[in-house]
Amino acid sequence: YFSKENTTTMSSASNDAQGVNIDTMSLDQLNSVKQQQEARLEQLTAQYHQLRAVSARLSTARSSLDSIPVNGTGEGREIMIPLTESLYAPGKIVDPNKVLVELGAGFFVEKSAKDAIKVLERKGKVVDANSDNVMVAAEASSRNVQAVQQAMQGKMMEIQARQQGISYKNKMEGMKQ
Repeated sequence: YFSKENTTTMSSASNDAQGVNIDTMSLDQLNSVKQQQEARLEQLTAQYHQLRAVSARLSTARSSLDSIPVNGTGEGREIMIPLTESLYAPGKIVDPNKVLVELGAGFFVEKSAKDAIKVLERKGKVVDANSDNVMVAAEASSRNVQAVQQAMQGKMMEIQARQQGISYKNKMEGMKQ
């Protein structure tokens, strides 16, 4: 992150003690750092949205499991079975207390509805923790972008003031002659 003390520094969200002193950078270097941080922020934002979508799917799966009675009345219940995201086939529930749960990487395991809900809850907690971590990193990256923008504005003001000073000096020297 960037901070305003005696110098402005930037570091990652991992709380490392070393930072990058942006006050000593040229305008081109600052622009490069800004572009890097903006790209990082864009990636983190996309990752956050993906994690939130996964969390929503896990929540929907849990709600679906909750809606199927496991006491025998769910048996024979007609449902639509997804074959793809946009293709479904009609089906019937044979045993509402036996479901396949994806563990990850295409691996499935048969679980009772109660155990499947526990798996979904655990996965949901991991996804939520990861999305919180990504959000912290995105906020740090956003602060970095703002700090670099401020440093760039300061450099621009310095350049402008220097140019005005040179112009004034030349004008005064021209009046003496």
